Amino acid sequence: MTFEPGIRRTPPDDRPLPDSDPALVAHLRAEIATGGPLTFARFMELVLTDPEHGYYATADDRPTRSGDFLTAPELDPIFGATIARVLEEQWRLLGQPDPFFLREYGAGSGTLAEDILRALAADGSALLEAIACTPIELVREREARIRDRLANAGFGRAVARDGRAIRGGAGTILANEFLDALPVHRVERRDGRFVELYVDWSTVDGGRFVETPAAPSTPSLAERLAAEGVDLLEGQRAEVNLALDGWIAEALPTLDRGFAVIIDYGSEAAALHAASRMAGTLRAYSGHRAHGDPFVAVGRQDLTAHVDFTAVERAAAATGWRTLGLTSQAEFLVGSGLGEIVARRLAEATLELEGGLAVRAAVARLLDPNALGDFGVLILGRRLPAGSTLNGLDYRVRR
Repeated sequence: MTFEPGIRRTPPDDRPLPDSDPALVAHLRAEIATGGPLTFARFMELVLTDPEHGYYATADDRPTRSGDFLTAPELDPIFGATIARVLEEQWRLLGQPDPFFLREYGAGSGTLAEDILRALAADGSALLEAIACTPIELVREREARIRDRLANAGFGRAVARDGRAIRGGAGTILANEFLDALPVHRVERRDGRFVELYVDWSTVDGGRFVETPAAPSTPSLAERLAAEGVDLLEGQRAEVNLALDGWIAEALPTLDRGFAVIIDYGSEAAALHAASRMAGTLRAYSGHRAHGDPFVAVGRQDLTAHVDFTAVERAAAATGWRTLGLTSQAEFLVGSGLGEIVARRLAEATLELEGGLAVRAAVARLLDPNALGDFGVLILGRRLPAGSTLNGLDYRVRR
């Protein structure tokens, strides 16, 4: 099963990319000089999350129209309103626990959390009094800004105190376009050997980062692919996200019972590493353009790789969570009541013509199989009442 959104496929663009962050480049070169070439996972971790110069640390407007890419919450509040319906359904299935913990990984600027809370308030949902939100970011300094945003919007009571430290209870773990930003190793079948692609510094042409093949940094890379039945072809490269296992082991046990909602672009392992993907899935994004060079605009462009849903499910099962379903975002949103939410929005007397057109455009993008509609939605559960399912999975769920 493959989920490949076209929203990030852009036509050729001759605008220059941003210059690399010189301080970050110096840091990376120093690590290479001291310890030798870096794994790509280490390179990706630093360029995205270095606390002073990393891509996610230096601006809050990355996932916006003025930034480098556009996520579903930034399109229109209807996405958050639909997720609010999902959370209320999950809360009721769990017996309406109070508190109901919502741990949002990759909370960004807080747009999705605020839209969820506004929708619960507009619907008069009792969940608003029980929900305890914890925004979780790769760069922790951003979490305080999100909490301040929610408090300024009038939802301070809905934010969990010391949420990162809370363990146990019932709730939902929400990860929307989060796993694709976890650092990946790059591997390749070259001359019949399984090699890892490292990052080194070359002094040629004024100096730049380059990739260099060598023996794998850990046997876990080959073991992951072998466990999934994947055998790379000669010349085929792939990304292996070992950080998924660490995230699952850290995130899912924070709840005793509940749900995990994982939304991202990716595939099950067989499709992710099929012969049609000889170059892997790593992409860089800048100014709403996608390209394949991770070694330019260092610290000033996003880097992502498609999510291996098979790896997520295997790691989750090892912690006692089971898969409830894997479907597309379009099917999940429609099944969860998107149509009713859109109809209500369009019927609002205050919605001008331009606003109505914007809503329709947002819906088209959310449902378009060549755009966000073909994102994967993986639902996990633990200690749920027998027979528990979700409306979003009843609408032509794929698996």
